[in-house]
Amino acid sequence: MSLEIHQLTKRFGNTQALDGMDFTVHAGEVYGFVGSNGAGKTTTMRIALGILSADSGEVLQDGKTLTFADRQRFGYMPEERGLYPKMKVGEQLIYFAKLHGLSDADARQAMEYWTERLGVHMRRGDEVQALSLGNQQRVQLAAALVHDPSILVLDEPFSGLDPLAVADMSAVLREKAASGATVVFSSHQLDLVERLCDRVGIASLGKIAAEGTIDHLRDSGSDTVIEIETPDADAAAQALRACGLSPMADARVLRVKLPAGMDDQEVLRAALSAGPVHGFSRVRPSLTDLFGSIVQVPDARPAKDKKKSRFALFGGKK
Repeated sequence: MSLEIHQLTKRFGNTQALDGMDFTVHAGEVYGFVGSNGAGKTTTMRIALGILSADSGEVLQDGKTLTFADRQRFGYMPEERGLYPKMKVGEQLIYFAKLHGLSDADARQAMEYWTERLGVHMRRGDEVQALSLGNQQRVQLAAALVHDPSILVLDEPFSGLDPLAVADMSAVLREKAASGATVVFSSHQLDLVERLCDRVGIASLGKIAAEGTIDHLRDSGSDTVIEIETPDADAAAQALRACGLSPMADARVLRVKLPAGMDDQEVLRAALSAGPVHGFSRVRPSLTDLFGSIVQVPDARPAKDKKKSRFALFGGKK
């Protein structure tokens, strides 16, 4: 099933949170939804889930307007997380599964499967608040998956996870997509998005500024990236900044975008003025490079855009 975000607009007071947000995620696809803080990612996801209403635009599934029953088949992992801290892991997952219409027996079977698959089966009898943050996130993902959703919407699912947990979650998302599910997630971990996603949408100022496969985004980008290997990256970076460049340092390697009209030999001379250079080459831009050249940073968003939403999601009241 495809998830279609069609020309969404949303304003909070004087702040335009969404300004024509428009993209489609296809069945069997993992779609990375990235952007700076305040770009509209969380607002878009909440509108897709029916937690917020759009001022205009619509959310479609396979070309049809979403109903409440359609959204019951969504799996959602909110950024703030939505677990009951004093409820036991197993009981909580069964409860969520039954909210989505599973029978007692099916809910228990799903709970057992996903706690085993995500490595928290030994904690079924523990309260959520007794778990580490990483294990709490594993349980939160299980809650999003326990009813076998056809569309999976995850807001910052990898935040704060150790590499092993990231690998486990990544494998689960790829498995869900391979089974035909539609998977969309937001993340600031751009290297992970680059490895995991079939396509990426880069949001800026409430709309999609660029979209496509990583290769497509690289090919359509106009920036040339220079990679410089030097034993004194700090000194070289300072010399490059004196030339008006903005290098990014990683240990002994610098990456810098070559402005239009500047010869790469000027960059080399600037780096050499600070010390020896052991490597100097043009490289294909990473998603981080592309992100920096595309995204504009908005003003701070109002608190409403960050308001916790689990009560609305499960039909409760504060």
